Amino acid sequence: MSSSLYISNFKRNVTDKYVIYNSLFAALPFSGIANVGALLPILLQACIDGYAEGRNPMQIIDHFFEQHTTVKTETEKVDRLFKFVQYIERQIVLFDAIEDAAFTTVNNMDGAGSLKGLFNEAAFAGKTQALKNKLRKFKVRVVLTAHPTQFYPGSVLGIIHDMSEAISRNDFHTINQYIQQLGITPFFNKKQPTPFDEAVNLMWYLENILYHSIGNIYNYINQEVFDSQFDGDNPFIELGFWPGGDRDGNPFVTADITLRVAEALRSAIIVCYYRDVRKLARRLTFTGVDTMIHSLEQQLYENVFRPREAKRLTAQDLLQQLYAMRELIVLQHHSLFLQRLDSLIHKIKIFGTHFAALDIRQDSRIHTKVLAQVNSELKAAGQPGIFPDNYDSFSPAEKMEHLAAIRTRVDPQLMKDELTKETLLSVCAIRTIQQQNGIQGCQRYIISNCQSAVNVMEVYALARLCGWDTEQLTLDIVPLFETVNDLAAAEQIMESLYRLPVYKQHLESRQRQQTIMLGFSDGTKDGGYLQANWSIYTAKENLTAISRKYDIRAKFFDGRGGPPSRGGGKTNKFYASLGSTIENEEIQLTIQGQTITSNFGTIQSSQFNLEQLLSAGVSNELFSDTRAQISNHDRHLLEELGKISYEVYQSFKTHPLFLSYLQQFSPLDYYSKSNIASRPAKRGGGGGLKFEDLRAVPFVGSWSQLKQNVPGYFGVGTALQQVKEKGMWEDVKAMFRNTLFFRTLIDNSMMSMLKSNFAPTRYIKEDPTYGPIWELIKREFDLTAQLVLELSGSKELMQDDKTGRASILMRDKIVLPLLTIQQYALHHLHSNETNAETKTVYEKLVTRSMFGIINAARNSA
Repeated sequence: MSSSLYISNFKRNVTDKYVIYNSLFAALPFSGIANVGALLPILLQACIDGYAEGRNPMQIIDHFFEQHTTVKTETEKVDRLFKFVQYIERQIVLFDAIEDAAFTTVNNMDGAGSLKGLFNEAAFAGKTQALKNKLRKFKVRVVLTAHPTQFYPGSVLGIIHDMSEAISRNDFHTINQYIQQLGITPFFNKKQPTPFDEAVNLMWYLENILYHSIGNIYNYINQEVFDSQFDGDNPFIELGFWPGGDRDGNPFVTADITLRVAEALRSAIIVCYYRDVRKLARRLTFTGVDTMIHSLEQQLYENVFRPREAKRLTAQDLLQQLYAMRELIVLQHHSLFLQRLDSLIHKIKIFGTHFAALDIRQDSRIHTKVLAQVNSELKAAGQPGIFPDNYDSFSPAEKMEHLAAIRTRVDPQLMKDELTKETLLSVCAIRTIQQQNGIQGCQRYIISNCQSAVNVMEVYALARLCGWDTEQLTLDIVPLFETVNDLAAAEQIMESLYRLPVYKQHLESRQRQQTIMLGFSDGTKDGGYLQANWSIYTAKENLTAISRKYDIRAKFFDGRGGPPSRGGGKTNKFYASLGSTIENEEIQLTIQGQTITSNFGTIQSSQFNLEQLLSAGVSNELFSDTRAQISNHDRHLLEELGKISYEVYQSFKTHPLFLSYLQQFSPLDYYSKSNIASRPAKRGGGGGLKFEDLRAVPFVGSWSQLKQNVPGYFGVGTALQQVKEKGMWEDVKAMFRNTLFFRTLIDNSMMSMLKSNFAPTRYIKEDPTYGPIWELIKREFDLTAQLVLELSGSKELMQDDKTGRASILMRDKIVLPLLTIQQYALHHLHSNETNAETKTVYEKLVTRSMFGIINAARNSA
């Protein structure tokens, strides 16, 4: 299907339907103000015309009220602005639902990147057997995180899901009812959610979307690729889960929360099985089979509703009973409904009784403190400590040897220091979860801010302290390398671990596999867009080489966010671009916040995006002979581009007004007041904000709210310009044509720029303090836009992704009044003429405006 047909489908199924259904909002009353829907289009046009004429947000808002309303007081004005915010939030939900409903018509579900497309390409190239061989071992692990970028509460997620189904049926009456429901449904949390709340909210996607889409993918591969004869243990897609296990910077995640989340995950998957078994029981009514299926149904019921009294079912228990039914159906009942039974068997193979594997994560500095505290408390109690008095003077190698030899067992409950007790209890919780949900339920401990091999062995020692003193350590210790410097040191760190006999023995018990996590979010925040991505690419190459040297298979886990600046965007293209110098038996990545909603909000979109990832990883190896690797010449160019962009970004990042610019003109200071996440917006305590304490989500999200998206392009334009001035422009153009990795970097940067709009903040140019910063950003934006268009031979940003471009432009148009309202509120917040009481109201208006802006962008943080 041609791109023009897809854009035509987008107009007919998205744009036109939005116009029709949006008109239904006009009749909705918002706290007694019935003409909000009639006035909002006028405000939108006032924003468009006002910015075209060079007005600032304050002038646009004031002029609008003067010309089109009888509002006189500031209180009335702010009240009306709140109603506009309410209204726009619901317009965005409507657009989300319409776009979800149209997903299969505006995307080629069987085209490039789909499993069907991959199977056809392999058949055409005579590589069907090679495809089977690769699929026997290759898989994708999608890890859902609870980072604060998801503004929709569970009730609204349900409305979006149900409304999209009604829209796909063109059920006007039901759509109208859902729109009325939206009008009176709260859109924000009145109190900060707990980590358990976050986990329960994300489980909605597990139960309603991913359970089905992942099952569909397994069934397709089994039937179409393996002729229904797949006998391996590869699930193809695995799920990971961070809510309730990610302790890094979140004091509200406790060991008790971790255990509660693990139990909730188990309960959720048992409920899914129970529903499927009940449906199966209506079909499997044959002699012998009927009693078996009803017995299983009763066992599942007991596990769901009477878990303390019931025998705790394991995945093996379930499979044993289902295989017995299968044998009977084949032998005596003509294999009737066998495919339906097999579908449930496949799901149990994938999800077990854990549903998604909980990861535990904590900062390396906490582990160092905890071990020191354990040592101190043991000695204070008259017991032998775990460290000699001169431990701090040990070399790194000596520390590693000593940590490896620790076999002391401690009772966490006897620890007086609360952080020490909780850290030890979280390690003990891993063992409990493994006993209750199976080893797959929780078997990874991630070390954020990992800066040395000692940091890895500290976690090894913690595990020994918590009961793994003599038995095999059923735990993968996963270092997370984030900053540019950490990425550069990663190879040496891993080699020193591979050479340590105790750690080498540990890896033997883990099938000689080592998972290594690489952080795109903090990498970009630290080093800028180009340098961070290139540093991660080269780190993967170096880590692959050193792992292969010691006969270890590296598995890379990418800490990605939603936007291109945090490793998001067209993620599948990055994986398709990795060469043979990077280990490629697994794709592991984090999915968070809005990206979960936008990429996995429906069964169709979820299956499409998972297939794209799976296909990218498989085709990367299968067709590597026809896809260009990065040449030495291109490597030199990428090194040069990365170096220049890094220097440009560092110069900007260290500007004395860098952070205060964000605090003054973006809602950076209001992320913690939005009640969208349990985790604080910055690391550490204290009142002052330091760049190193600022988390990647509010950092990137604030630039997105400003519509300046600095992390997605800053430094790219200057780097391209300097290389061009050195006479290497034709080389860069050739690299863009021939190197998918570089082309994907540029394409994703274009997405960041298309989502930018400097008009609402143009007034900052006149500010004597911050004007020069705004101009610096705008110059880099203009230079980058000019050069990437020239490089790609395009006339407009995202020219080759017409439906993606149309969606972004439509969303930006809907949200333009919100951007204007936010800037208006921020201006009054910082005005000396605004009294304390009024400032509180404007703070609420700023916070409230964040919701719609983030939701409209879908992958902005």
